[in-house]
This record gives sequence, C-alpha cells and structure tokens, in this order.
Amino acid sequence: MVKVRSMTLEDVDDVFEIEKSSFPIPWSVEAFTAEIEHNEKARYVVLEKEEKVIGYGGFWKILDEGHITNIAVHPSVRGKGYGNLIVEGLLKIAKREEIKEMTLEVRVSNKVAQRLYEKYGFKACGIRPKYYQDNGEDAVIMWRSEKHSEEKI
Repeated sequence: MVKVRSMTLEDVDDVFEIEKSSFPIPWSVEAFTAEIEHNEKARYVVLEKEEKVIGYGGFWKILDEGHITNIAVHPSVRGKGYGNLIVEGLLKIAKREEIKEMTLEVRVSNKVAQRLYEKYGFKACGIRPKYYQDNGEDAVIMWRSEKHSEEKI
C-alpha cells in the first residue's frame, strides 16, 4: 500500500538519497532538516510504500500562494504514477490551508514533469532564462489558480 503523509525528521536521510539521485545540485540533509524544524512556511509530504520513502514533495506557503520547491520520486519506481500522488498530497494541503494559487519552476527539457503539472491545472506562464545553475537551462514558470483549474482534488 502506498500512502502520502507529512515528512518528519526521520525521513530526511531517505529523502536526501532520492534528492541526490534526482537533481544535479541536490539540497543537503541540513537544508531539509531546517525546512522541517524551522521554516514555518514549509509544507512537505513523503510517499511511503511498505514503510520505505519512495518520493517526496514540498512547497512554501507565502500568504495565500504556494511555491512548490521540489518533487521527486526514487528512480527505481518512476513511471508508475507516484508523482500524481505527491502532487495530489500537496494540493490537498493547499486546499485545506485555503491557498488559492500555486507556482513552480521546471526545466524546459523536463516534459514528463510539465505534463504531470498540466494534469493538475498548472499552466506555463513564462520562462526564467538560465535558471538552473548546473547547466544554465531555462525554467518554465507554471501557475495553478484555483479559480481557473478544474477540481482535481
């Protein structure tokens, strides 16, 4: 059984392993720990299967907006729809906290992620040139507005 739950400090090592295998410039263990312990704006979930963390995602609540910081699924279980569960978990938190709009940046080349976000009502609204430090790739800025999105959650 797969479940989405809030991230705890006990999850950070597993999350960091997924982070390292997913991003060229990963967040550190200390960064995730600080998010959980000290960032009152941070909301994070993990996806757990058979008591093992296989994915995670998070956002910062800034006033009535949510800025998705990262979403990743362990490479060994990608392509099975688990990203949907993470996005749905984040959107449920956003709805519960009356967040009206969500935004994120995603690599121009990451069409799989863009299709996932589009499925939940995110729309491309602009480009951040040379956003990614590792290779200077542009980022697509995507926004989801509650008033313009079909109810998915």
